[in-house]
Amino acid sequence: MHKTIWFTKNIRYYLLAGGISRFGDTLSGMAFLFLAYDLTKSNLLTTIMAIAETVPYLLFGLIGGVIADWLPKKRLLIYLDLVRVPLVLSIVCLYYFDALTYVYLLIMSFLIQSIGCFFNPAHRSLLPSITRDSERTSANSWNDTLTRGVTVLTPFLTVWLLHSFGTVHLFTIDALTYAISALLIAKINWKDTHFPVVKKSLKTIFRAILEFTSWAKDHSTIKKLFIFTFITVFLNTWVWQVGLLLALTDMSGKSEELYSMLQGVFGGVVILTNLALPYFIKTMTLPIYLIGASLWGLGITYYGAFYGIQHFFIGVAIVGIGLPIAGLARVYLLQTLVPEEKMGRAFSTNAVLLYFSNTISLGLYGLLASFISIQKLMLGSGFIILSVSLGALLLHTVNTTKFRRRLPINLFK
Repeated sequence: MHKTIWFTKNIRYYLLAGGISRFGDTLSGMAFLFLAYDLTKSNLLTTIMAIAETVPYLLFGLIGGVIADWLPKKRLLIYLDLVRVPLVLSIVCLYYFDALTYVYLLIMSFLIQSIGCFFNPAHRSLLPSITRDSERTSANSWNDTLTRGVTVLTPFLTVWLLHSFGTVHLFTIDALTYAISALLIAKINWKDTHFPVVKKSLKTIFRAILEFTSWAKDHSTIKKLFIFTFITVFLNTWVWQVGLLLALTDMSGKSEELYSMLQGVFGGVVILTNLALPYFIKTMTLPIYLIGASLWGLGITYYGAFYGIQHFFIGVAIVGIGLPIAGLARVYLLQTLVPEEKMGRAFSTNAVLLYFSNTISLGLYGLLASFISIQKLMLGSGFIILSVSLGALLLHTVNTTKFRRRLPINLFK
């Protein structure tokens, strides 16, 4: 199955474009923070720069999904990639003329991330159009594997790039990745003909958002998927991004090294799970999503209960199995159950929910951590994820069984 995917030109170009673009995004994300600190020497202003990378998704994420549904996706993706090239290179030029300021850097970060709000849902919703149902699980698996692999490897490559070329040339490489991505997308042999002819205005944009919200509310599986995703990500974000690092700081003088090792173990297990999953599961369902979320919660519960460095590695490995199962199932269900004309909005809604849950998780847990121990927060979060997922799985199984028992009777009425 994996070999077949790479022998299909359209899918290969799509996957390579996404992986290369993701590599550039990760490089520039770090470069913005590095340069912000170099220019200001301020922790607060560097934090504001980090916030500037997430706020656009909360402001424009849903709008980006509407535009992805309205415009030809292939052409939109190429234009968005090409627009980002001069924006990124302008930072390099101003740097060499000693004219680069923090405010300009902040504006560029906001603009580039805002473009991502339109690029990402269009890119995600393009895949179902160039794959068959039988290829979709494997294609999603490879897409997530490349994204995860880039995230794991980029920090190591960044160290070499910083020593060899300097911080500012992370932007040069980023601009190059956008140009390559545009070229690869242009090679995809597919013409988008399924987009509506509508009068484009703010009023119709918001009407389209409300239309999808109403549709999702009435679609049982999609509604449950969004709710479970929000709950799981909310309970996981602080525990993973902050809680583990703080716990390691209390336990060891080498917390950063240990945290990096945990990230490496997690990334490796996720990649292996992604590659193995299509051999066992061809069609993703809501129960498979809930099984993945249960394993995710089990991993957090494990390292919260036993709370030791060696147990952190075991717990993180369990999470590394559950998270990609849930993630791939979520993407597959959106690609399969959402009509093509609404798919951009589906992926943008999913992204906004993720960013919103991340934001409130970091804020609320930051307050809770001042009077509740890290171990209790970990244990409680994992237990809730596990309980909600298993409870929903049990309820789904019971309802499905009842439906099947009624079905023969209904057929004869």
